[in-house]
Amino acid sequence: MTADRENPVARTPYGAVGGRWEQGVAVFRGIPYAAPPFGPRRFRPPVPPEPWDGVRDAGAFGPTAPKPPYSEAFAQYLSDPTVPGDDCLNLNVWTPDPAPGARLPVFVWLHGGALTRGSSAVPVYDGRTFARDGVVFVSVNHRLGVEGYGLFPDAPANPGLRDQLAALHWVHEAVGAFGGDPDRITLGGQSAGAISTGALIAAPRARGLVRRAVLQSGPPETTDRDKVRRMVRRMANRLKVPATAEAFAAVDRGQLLRVQADIGRLGSPILGGPAFGIVTDGDLVPRDPLEALTDGAAPGVDLLAGWTRDEYRLWLVPGGLLDRVDRLGAVALAGAMARCRCGGEVPRGYRALRPDAGTSEIVGQMVTDHLLRAPLHRLADGRTESSYVYEFAWPSGRPRMGACHALELGFVFDSADEPDARRLAGEDAPRELAAAMHGAWVRFVSDGAPGWERWDERHPVRVFGDGEPHTAHGPRDRELALWAAAGTVTAAEGPVSGSAPELRSVVGRLRRGGALRRS
Repeated sequence: MTADRENPVARTPYGAVGGRWEQGVAVFRGIPYAAPPFGPRRFRPPVPPEPWDGVRDAGAFGPTAPKPPYSEAFAQYLSDPTVPGDDCLNLNVWTPDPAPGARLPVFVWLHGGALTRGSSAVPVYDGRTFARDGVVFVSVNHRLGVEGYGLFPDAPANPGLRDQLAALHWVHEAVGAFGGDPDRITLGGQSAGAISTGALIAAPRARGLVRRAVLQSGPPETTDRDKVRRMVRRMANRLKVPATAEAFAAVDRGQLLRVQADIGRLGSPILGGPAFGIVTDGDLVPRDPLEALTDGAAPGVDLLAGWTRDEYRLWLVPGGLLDRVDRLGAVALAGAMARCRCGGEVPRGYRALRPDAGTSEIVGQMVTDHLLRAPLHRLADGRTESSYVYEFAWPSGRPRMGACHALELGFVFDSADEPDARRLAGEDAPRELAAAMHGAWVRFVSDGAPGWERWDERHPVRVFGDGEPHTAHGPRDRELALWAAAGTVTAAEGPVSGSAPELRSVVGRLRRGGALRRS
């Protein structure tokens, strides 16, 4: 890279790119790491981009993957910019030192959005603060929804995850030209980005590419193949085409997105439903990532993992689902029991631990523990030599949102007072909390030690936002012990036979009552 203060230039494996200096940081946006995934490449694994001559302008974010917009209820809390164009397999780089040989730590970020929404252009993901603090920050766009995670008989599975792997290979090969150290790459993400991170670090084909990993509010997991097939079949029925990649590729892209969004409204993080997700494929994902990681996959990879205290409130508050779950009472609780494949002893135990809680809190915490906290506990238990765990507990200034899913992002990026972060956090987010949390992430990315003790039999959890940052030992142990006492398997350990009819019955009652209209 040249250090021209007017226009920093770096040479990638496919050609030179020209970035911008912004607040003392060199920024390169919209760099292609693979060819546009359309035409004959639609639903296929990514291939390298065509090389170019001269210096390609990298001043603006590249196209985002096709995706439906958020509903009004969710859009008031979450932004999701759309950049038109086919060249959507691109990434961005923020670097403090645009000089080859600087050997700075690297943080590669995978966005959230349930694998159907989101992009690297979301303002809260601005990498300037990481670059300001000595980290080369890279954010990635990849295919989403049916384009990235549809399961077809005539196309390979997981093309969106394959995109991410291609981006990771690009970073490993090219980041030295931006001042990064290819031997000090941290891969991380939130929600769907964390799930993708878990799948990638467990993947044999990614071995040696990642030194550390950050999993925020998303465990290593795969989705049942039949669940994804049902989503594809329902779309095919609505479109009146065969459930094949060839047939879907012939459908107008806008119509495909509208049908995907409509079918997706029938699902819920609380009660499940049709959805897209990463599946085991015998190739990139040969087995369940959680099982692989607890069995010793990714040796030497340090882990930072955690959750927010009230994850469920982002799922329940927009659109009024929180109140409906409270009104439905026993019906909603039965739905949670079916979703979590447990008997009545588990919700009774939660009620005893939270005697003043409403049904929505009992349901929300049960599902969060089952789907997220229990698998992350299991992951840390299997990797005690290199795991750190946190909880984000600061309640949003927005009414009833609490310490909800995605709220911690503005603090991790030290941007909680920016307009995009205030959509979820409200006004007057504590600057000192953002500095503390961001500083811990910078330390972890830099040297693998965020500033508190590693996970062990005492279950140390660093709590951010409940007073001064402090370490609590086993703050979720009582709840998770209820599952063990009941002999209930976690979601990561596979389905329990016989739960599907009960779940369909409860979901039907909730749907007829309007409780699943969420996005």
